[in-house]
Amino acid sequence: MDIMQLLGAGFGANPQNQGMNQGANKELTYKDAGVDTEEGERAVKLLKEHAKKTFDSGVLAGIGGFGSLYMPDLTGIKEPVLVSGADGVGTKLMVAFMMNKHDTVGQDCVAMCANDVLCQGAKPLFFLDYIATGKVRAEKIADIVKGLSDGCLLAGCALVGGETAELPGLYKENEYDLAGFCVGIVDKNKIIDGRDVKEGDVIIGLGSSGLHSNGYSLARKVLFETAKLSPEDKPEILRGMSIGEALLWPTRIYTTQIQTILAKTQPKALIHITGGGFFENIPRVMPQGLGARIDTEVWARPKIFNLIQKLGNISEREMFKAFNMGIGMMAVVDKDAAEAVMEALAERGEPSVVIGEVVGTLGGSEPEEKIDYWSELESETEDESLDDEFEDETEGEAIDDELESEAEDEPGSDDDPEE
Repeated sequence: MDIMQLLGAGFGANPQNQGMNQGANKELTYKDAGVDTEEGERAVKLLKEHAKKTFDSGVLAGIGGFGSLYMPDLTGIKEPVLVSGADGVGTKLMVAFMMNKHDTVGQDCVAMCANDVLCQGAKPLFFLDYIATGKVRAEKIADIVKGLSDGCLLAGCALVGGETAELPGLYKENEYDLAGFCVGIVDKNKIIDGRDVKEGDVIIGLGSSGLHSNGYSLARKVLFETAKLSPEDKPEILRGMSIGEALLWPTRIYTTQIQTILAKTQPKALIHITGGGFFENIPRVMPQGLGARIDTEVWARPKIFNLIQKLGNISEREMFKAFNMGIGMMAVVDKDAAEAVMEALAERGEPSVVIGEVVGTLGGSEPEEKIDYWSELESETEDESLDDEFEDETEGEAIDDELESEAEDEPGSDDDPEE
């Protein structure tokens, strides 16, 4: 069989195919199947302006081509290493659907990727996104990309391209999924990977703006299913902010803060507190034989956490396993460098606090073995002790909350947490 036969040349003349078009009422189009390419083209035209705001001198070819071209500035970099990260926004998007507000989730997407890249000591270079939806609506796509653009500007990277896929039947018309991919660069001798972490190093915490983009399955279950609240409700504890507004508050991006720290010292490790909270993320940078003792009395939490905990009757330990609890990024530094780092951050308007130290453990290499050195979080949270407010630039400022976590000195203690 030649290629023309394979492609169906002479289809109508083939006796085996006679009558196959019987019953067809009209000529079908892609749009009839649910894919509107004209609306897709209109969306691209609208989003291009948002993307162009992020372009820097490294962008050689951006939106519209088969591939994006980027030439990084390698000045001062002897052995360039690319660092990549991919992530999505998760079920926070379902709150966006409920609120019909789509112009901030893009920042969440950039933050989840760029903050991870920053943790290796890298400078974010460029970002690509993937939007999948049941039905393309140009204005909604443009709103999403506006958030991506805002996030890229905060992260210091260029939004060089992406994909918007219209997938009828796979997604509902008013729903979408959003994921992204970030690439950064670091000199090989400046990679931050935790290998130099030692006992006695201190852990500096930087505030979060709320849930960021993790723990939303639990938050939604508590607030909307168990407590039967709506996104428009304004509990007194949120001080005039609605539940929807608190949940949709954008994830912080820590590029400026990390650059400030790097200007003072080479951190031993940087920790992005995402899914799994403290218990899964801190052990990722701890060498074998080391763990962390965290003093949770030295900062407070955005009030949304207190609301979720109270309405869901959730234990302190479970809260720290699911959420960032008001700390979005941690820096592990030498004890002698901590004061200078915090002073430099304060000069940039960034509150920070020493939240703990690196301690010795049983020597286990698995995260669970390191976590065993954390006691159950014992004390209860008091409403009046939560003094943090959501603010545009300095969300999650150092505040006071009453929680307690102490590392156990002996294996097998009755207080060792059971998994």
